[in-house]
Order: sequence, then C-alpha cells, then structure tokens
Amino acid sequence: MEQFESFRASSLFCKKCNKAMPVREKLLLVLPGKEIFDYLCSGCASSLGQREVTAGDRRPPALPARRAGRPPLRLR
Repeated sequence: MEQFESFRASSLFCKKCNKAMPVREKLLLVLPGKEIFDYLCSGCASSLGQREVTAGDRRPPALPARRAGRPPLRLR
C-alpha cells in the first residue's frame, strides 16, 4: 500500500463536461506543515478535488529531460 501514499490524479470525472477529463494541478495553499493542491478540469476549469501533501511526503522536483540530438556538456 506504500505506492498509493503519494497518489496523483491524471484524470477525474467532471459533472459539467459529463465525462472523465484530464486535470491540472494548481497550488492552492501553503501551510507550515503541508501544501494543498486543487485539481482543475482542463476543459471547463471546474474544481474537481483537492490533494494535501505533508512536509514528509514532499519530493524534490524532477530534473528536466535532456533534449535528443544535443550532446551533453563536458566540463574540463
């Protein structure tokens, strides 16, 4: 069950659109011990739910992917 502790939704059911829609995650509130995110429908921008992240569950942001076709920088 550990894999579901930091669950993030990619699509949720929207009552206005009447179907499952992709969602955008928007930072709603920052508190000393947690952050609250709001899930917004990508079609009509309705709020579809919220997610709370406690200080212990935060992960550092992922590094951006390297572009294909460009060699990596080498330091001398």
